Amino acid sequence: MSTESNLSEVLQVRRSKLRDLREKGRDPYVIENYTVTDFSEDIKKQFDDMEGKEVSIAGRIMAKRQMGKASFIDIQDKEGRIQCYVRKDAIGDEEYDFFVTYDIGDIVGIKGTVFRTKHGEISVKTVELKLLSKSLQVLPEKWHGLKDMDLRYRQRYVDLIVNPSVKKTFILRSKMLKEVKNYLDNLDYIEVDTPILSPIAGGASARPFLTHHNTLDIDMYLRIANELYLKRLIVGGFDRVYEMGRMFRNEGMSVKHNPEYTAIELYQAYADYEDMMDIAENMISQIAQKTLGTMKINYQGTEIDLTPPWKRMTMEEAVKEYTGIDFSVINTDKEAVEIAKQKNIEDADKMTRGFVINSLFEEFCEDKLIQPVFITHHPVEVSPLAKKDPEDPRRTKRFEAFINTWEIANAFSELNDPIDQKERFEQQLKQREAGDEEAQMMDEDFVNALEVGLPPTGGMGIGIDRVIMLLTDSPSIRDVILFPTMKPID
Repeated sequence: MSTESNLSEVLQVRRSKLRDLREKGRDPYVIENYTVTDFSEDIKKQFDDMEGKEVSIAGRIMAKRQMGKASFIDIQDKEGRIQCYVRKDAIGDEEYDFFVTYDIGDIVGIKGTVFRTKHGEISVKTVELKLLSKSLQVLPEKWHGLKDMDLRYRQRYVDLIVNPSVKKTFILRSKMLKEVKNYLDNLDYIEVDTPILSPIAGGASARPFLTHHNTLDIDMYLRIANELYLKRLIVGGFDRVYEMGRMFRNEGMSVKHNPEYTAIELYQAYADYEDMMDIAENMISQIAQKTLGTMKINYQGTEIDLTPPWKRMTMEEAVKEYTGIDFSVINTDKEAVEIAKQKNIEDADKMTRGFVINSLFEEFCEDKLIQPVFITHHPVEVSPLAKKDPEDPRRTKRFEAFINTWEIANAFSELNDPIDQKERFEQQLKQREAGDEEAQMMDEDFVNALEVGLPPTGGMGIGIDRVIMLLTDSPSIRDVILFPTMKPID
């Protein structure tokens, strides 16, 4: 008989058990609540104080060993597992007869006393047992043995039940997000909310998701960044603001890209990109210290030291170190384009000197940046929202932080010259008209805000999911997003 047929029979048996329970007035789904006084790990850790104490616990049956008139079951609650000893003479003949029909995956409530078995295992001696929910599906015995690993992400609820390390990752994620906020709150930043839907997708170079607002009869975009709204708040007098939330980019998917992801952006008046460097390296290293107990982490077999200060290099210095090309002596677009052609850079003929520097960096340098490093002074062509470097207006006061070859953070001394900003938006529009769907749109209201007056400001965006990946040693971004984007099953 086929496996599919066997599974169908097993599922039918469970439904038959539910019908029997309902016919006998024992429908588990009508129960609304259950009083829980204690949890598995607390009982184990505090056994000396809890031995002989009556407790009320609840959780899912994960193992069951029946021995005639007595049984052992393992109950999994929010903290872990604990063994429960169930005897027929303790809960009554009728209740025990019901109990023996319960399946792995069923959720039960148990009252009993804490004791240690003769084999030394801390357990609960059951005096009352109640079925709180019937599981009509079968939990996999060896979840990691499944060939279709996508099923872990599609059915995260099952993944969390049978794979404790997954639950641990998301508990760590929650703690790390709290530490991010604690760090900024202690620096007198305030947390704010800005629109997710907007008529303009601004603040970054990326392809947006498009939707339509029926009442206003206008197209709107899911935000690709919240930068321009946050800087409006700086104009309005909020000197230190941040927002952590979902961003949406209609782009490729990979082990480090999900169309819907979590990022934080923060802005500080009267600060610059160097102040943002201090915040980036101190915040990320302190998150590691407070949640993991160390600033030295191991990611997929590579040791990474997050201890500040992190290395600093200009983009041109990185290109020189890893390609040998010295742009301090290459000053024209023509010279740069020839170099790009020699290095087989795509669309070299359409590039300026700045685009060539950025392309060489992405092609030949990024994959060398394992230990934390700040790459600074990006070309103005790829930095439409950053201040120019007064010493070399072809460059900007900007950095990207890289760890494990990944861009973790992006920061500027924010451009606050409204005339310069409008000119850069206009240049971005020309790129859009030339077919670049990721080039930024014109935001007239933002230019108006700059005309009102934006003080000198430092700003930064951090890809939270990638930071969590590093700190939890997770190989894919899907491992740190509870419900990642998945292609529907046909």
